[in-house]
Amino acid sequence: MKKPKWVVEKEQAKKAADAETVWLFGLHAVRDALLNPAREKLRLIVTLNARNKLEEAIAASGMTPEEVDPRKFSAPLDPGSVHQGAAMEVKPLDWGDLETLALGGSQAGEETRPPRIILLDRVTDPHNVGAILRSAEVFGACAVIAPRHHSAPETGALAKTASGALERQPYKQVRNLSDAMQQLQKMGYLVLGLDGEAEQTVEQALEGRRDRPVALVLGAEGPGLRQKTRETCDILVKIPYFGGFGSLNVSNAAAVALYATQARD
Repeated sequence: MKKPKWVVEKEQAKKAADAETVWLFGLHAVRDALLNPAREKLRLIVTLNARNKLEEAIAASGMTPEEVDPRKFSAPLDPGSVHQGAAMEVKPLDWGDLETLALGGSQAGEETRPPRIILLDRVTDPHNVGAILRSAEVFGACAVIAPRHHSAPETGALAKTASGALERQPYKQVRNLSDAMQQLQKMGYLVLGLDGEAEQTVEQALEGRRDRPVALVLGAEGPGLRQKTRETCDILVKIPYFGGFGSLNVSNAAAVALYATQARD
């Protein structure tokens, strides 16, 4: 009996996902991946200088590196990649399901506080996403969520910009962003969409609601939030600005908005 087309496509997608690998590069990204027990590591290529700098992390990982001449660095990276003599082939991280991530709450050792999540609406620049992951880790966000398509995939460039945060800060890609937003709303999250034309600021929207879990939704620079995304948000909010120029890079906007959600004494 012939399999239905959708079954064949699903099996093909699973095979492609199983075969997918990522080449990480740069000392910070490679070191943190080496030290991450959840990261499946396949191949490590280093120069002698990088090997010396990564000696402890390599020993902890149990990997046997391939040492190469700096002039003949053999990892399959883009020509402009600043690899610092270190590159590692890995499997993408599996962060589990959205609900479990959303229940994450505060970081270990911190006082209990309402969780915060960032959702990205078609933000495709890996450098922006990497910077957002760093901010998310600093401000204790549970996760950064993005759609599976039309977003920045897990790549070496993203990992290098994240400077190791990719190994610790969940970056979960979902099938449909609006569905993920609605799932968070059912869990009690207040979903705030960043929009420069909004009437309320982040702080104003959170008055009397700082005990609520909050999801911040940011769109790509230029287009901003898509209409469906805007309609799914509970409230549209803005970041106040002074002077005539009121536009922030999306990664800067994420950091400022996350800071604005922090509990006040």
